[in-house]
Amino acid sequence: MTHQASIAAGSPGEVLFRGIGVSAGVVCGQVYVHVAVDGPVAERDLAPDEVPREIARLETALIATRRQIRELQKDCDPAVASIFDAHLLILDDRPFIENIILGIENRRKNADIILRDVARGFVDSLAKVKDKYVRERAADVQDVTRRIQQNLAGRKDTLADIKAKGVIAVAADIAPSAIVTINKERVVGIALDQGSPTSHSAILAAKMGLPAVVGLHNLSQSVRKGDPILIDGDKGLAVLRPTRERLQHAQEATETRRELVAKLARLKDEPAETRDGYRVMLSANIEEPQDIEAVLASGAEGVGLFRSEYFYMSRPDLPTEDEQFEAYRSVAQQLAPAPLIIRTLDVGGDKFLPQLKVSREETTSFMGWRAIRFCLAHPDLFRTQLRAILRASAFGNVKILYPMISTTDEIVRANVILDQAKKELLERGHAFSAHLEVGAMIEVPSAAVAADLLAPYVQFFSLGTNDLIQYTLAIDRGNDRVAYLYDPTHTAILRLIKNTIDVGRQHRLWTCIC
Repeated sequence: MTHQASIAAGSPGEVLFRGIGVSAGVVCGQVYVHVAVDGPVAERDLAPDEVPREIARLETALIATRRQIRELQKDCDPAVASIFDAHLLILDDRPFIENIILGIENRRKNADIILRDVARGFVDSLAKVKDKYVRERAADVQDVTRRIQQNLAGRKDTLADIKAKGVIAVAADIAPSAIVTINKERVVGIALDQGSPTSHSAILAAKMGLPAVVGLHNLSQSVRKGDPILIDGDKGLAVLRPTRERLQHAQEATETRRELVAKLARLKDEPAETRDGYRVMLSANIEEPQDIEAVLASGAEGVGLFRSEYFYMSRPDLPTEDEQFEAYRSVAQQLAPAPLIIRTLDVGGDKFLPQLKVSREETTSFMGWRAIRFCLAHPDLFRTQLRAILRASAFGNVKILYPMISTTDEIVRANVILDQAKKELLERGHAFSAHLEVGAMIEVPSAAVAADLLAPYVQFFSLGTNDLIQYTLAIDRGNDRVAYLYDPTHTAILRLIKNTIDVGRQHRLWTCIC
């Protein structure tokens, strides 16, 4: 889906900017225009005897940068700190560092200039990659480069030095390493010209609980320091010079939200029960191990969906079996005896793994070569993940969920690979649960219609309603022109859900809805 900020006239005096909401919440404040402290990079020729000293100057800046990033990680929540692993990998990237050193030696220019040129080359290369996730990692290179440049010049960023309270940081973009230095008692929200929901700046804002809107195009060029502004992270709006009526409405909405959150907090340990007395099990969805802290704090009765692909997407290489095992084990142990349902790798569509030598075109379709189809075509990759999940099952109530099942053959083939993984673990002396349950994600109409044919091969169903609606009603969720047709209560959808649940009951399978 292509998002483009638009500007519309609101009530007299106010201006609306439309972007992408990436962190929920509505806040009002005064504009603080943030400009990254890059400064001009002066070019200087080096005499032959100055080259070693310049390389030493670069190495000192690199050491300082690594130390600063480590310190940022120590001061951050673990879920936030993990984002900076990519920054440390850049500092450890041999081609990147060697190109800078070789540039200093061969061109006899100061480190500031060579760093700038080498970083530009890396960023330009990333910008040509078709995969959006990889392209956005160019921001990580720019962030690390900016910090090295600041250390070379003895400068520091200004965002952490904001003294006024109740300000909203407005900028073309803000580096992740600058966002984590924000004092939330002073900065109450973020509004950026650039960015996307998958950018590290957006992810950090959400994890820090800072309302944020990105993709606002030219907001930073339209504001002045001290201008009143309102941002709505739920609707993706920034309102410059909001009217009294809009502020009043925003205040009421914020108070309503606060009351709802407080009410839910009081009820979080109560059993989830419908008004007619029907008991349901309310679980949470997570994307990475660090999310378990919020799950436990919310009173959820388990994890109904661990989206394991994000564990792959957040790193430049494929996770090993041991790394996956440790991640799954940690969550399973903290949840036990509550269930942990791990969805096996679901890549394709809007999720792409650059580590695999597979073209974006092969996996980009939501109805193409993705999810279980992809895993069955890569049995070694699939078996590695299954071994990790099996090993984790010895430490908690772990269940396996196969995504995008459309035929019984897919379940049979997946279970064959699962049996192979079990055999390999037995030969290696690893323990795993003998009662581990396997489920099928019902998100394709054929699976919902023919659920009775799938039932003998699994122990539970999980209804993936987002994709089920999209596939059944022939609606691309990313296409605004047909968004009005996206109807979760469409008769066809309700009948497919009911059929799946009825089949589950007939075969003594439990069913969950995601």
